[in-house]
Amino acid sequence: MKLITFQKENGDVRAGWIHNTHYAVDMHEASKGELPENMLAFLEHNDVYLTKITELEAEGISMKGVYPLEKVTLLAPLPFPKSFRDFYAFEQHVKTARANRGLEMIPEWYEIPVFYFSNHLAIKGTEEEIKRPDQCEWLDYELEVGCVIGKKGRDIQVADAERHIFGYCILNDWSARDLQRQEMKVGLGPAKGKDFSTSIGPYILTKDELDSFQKDKGFDLKMTARVNGQLLSVGNMSDLHYSFAEMIARASADVTLYPGELIGSGTVGTGCILELGEDIHRWLQPGDEVELEIEKLGVLRNRIV
Repeated sequence: MKLITFQKENGDVRAGWIHNTHYAVDMHEASKGELPENMLAFLEHNDVYLTKITELEAEGISMKGVYPLEKVTLLAPLPFPKSFRDFYAFEQHVKTARANRGLEMIPEWYEIPVFYFSNHLAIKGTEEEIKRPDQCEWLDYELEVGCVIGKKGRDIQVADAERHIFGYCILNDWSARDLQRQEMKVGLGPAKGKDFSTSIGPYILTKDELDSFQKDKGFDLKMTARVNGQLLSVGNMSDLHYSFAEMIARASADVTLYPGELIGSGTVGTGCILELGEDIHRWLQPGDEVELEIEKLGVLRNRIV
């Protein structure tokens, strides 16, 4: 099932799902108020609410609150996650990005999955414009997978972590590389290099939809990035060195995770300009359009301004 947040022509913002490829369903309207208006409230009791959606789906196009997709505006499917942790879980990206800076791999990377907290209140959706920070000249995209938490838990074991995943989406961790490099020389960061924007979408796909694609520690899903139509990045989610179960176990150690928290995979190999090098492509500039595509998860498209 594909869960969305969208804006109607009258300006109302609602959570819902995609019906029959071409329609957006307002879950609150379709259920006559039994389902909530926003995605965060939906995730709080998603097990019960998903059952209700299944019942409504049987009614098909005769449901109330059904709108042609071309008549609504898709927003970030989870506009205000409770938190956003971004991991560093693809080995190829880590190795190449460090080598480009003259650095060797460190053994600690193989011991624990590491992450940083980013700005969970600066989330954008597909087709939304991304403003380049005023002091940034080295703007970059990052091709990642986002994982949405759907069940509360603390000290979650790897073997149990799958039960805490609601679904997945495409994630673009926009990066101001010049700001990032400057602050990380001090030993902290990458705060101001990252906190201006993160894009997710176009929808959240429930985890059951990917069962048949399981491979290694991820899923056999091709990941690509294009800038102004030019293919730059090609990877696969199955290349994850750390699974999302391992990331969740690390994130929940001595901490409670709640429905509505967002976890990023980190960049897939070749998934950013920093890794590819400026010989392959210059840094992003206003006017550039970036398209991230992951099989089954759709296309996430943004223009730089």
